[in-house]
Amino acid sequence: MKSYENKGFLYSSHGRMVRILAEYLEPQSRINYHKVRDTIVFFGSARFCDAATAEQRVAAAATDEEKTAAAKCLAGSLYYEQACELASRLTVWAKGVSAKEDRYVICSGGGPGIMEAANRGAQEAGGRSVGLNIDLPMEQVPNPYITPELSFEFHYFFMRKLWFAYLAKALVVFPGGFGTLDEMMEILTLDQTKKFRKKMLVVLYGNDYWNKVINFQAMEDLGTISPEDRSLFQRADTPDAAFDILTNWLIENYSTADPG
Repeated sequence: MKSYENKGFLYSSHGRMVRILAEYLEPQSRINYHKVRDTIVFFGSARFCDAATAEQRVAAAATDEEKTAAAKCLAGSLYYEQACELASRLTVWAKGVSAKEDRYVICSGGGPGIMEAANRGAQEAGGRSVGLNIDLPMEQVPNPYITPELSFEFHYFFMRKLWFAYLAKALVVFPGGFGTLDEMMEILTLDQTKKFRKKMLVVLYGNDYWNKVINFQAMEDLGTISPEDRSLFQRADTPDAAFDILTNWLIENYSTADPG
């Protein structure tokens, strides 16, 4: 038996480095083949749903617990719908950037919620989109709106996050939980510490949520971040505002003729 055909070895602790390398090389090969040059990444909660589904849950809720959960779902559906609209508008805009390669392709974590909304918006606009899914015991099932040939399944979180960062020119962070915070803070840390060799735009979407969840002013006042660190991200509350920030910044920093 050849070593690379030995599944006992490949799935053992001794084969871990081979598996890690595969999660770098196989996505790279596929991305290059399909001519995806760069992305706009959407982060956000996997627990939000579209407005129609949320309204159905409200109507079907019988117990107090179900009514509370349905009310949260309905409130979160606003972000789902706005993420879908923003992804759709960005896809239409990006399709005019290059006739040879896909530029600024919408990319998500591949699962439900905001991730689904981003892929759905791109599909409804007639564009392709990337899904970087992760194998988890709950929540994370690839959504049906990802372009099939650009749907990836990861085991290692750090390899998945590498592909988020490596391809992205910009990202939009919608309200989310631990995973969203982890992804957002890693990107901000890489930017703060000058680990990117490119310019990166981060847009926090939904001021009401982010002002409640993270007190950036307190961090600055207490000296844990510098005043200039607040410039590592911009804010938006509407699809119109986010679209203008993203497209104007990308045009200014990555010429549509040769974005680099």
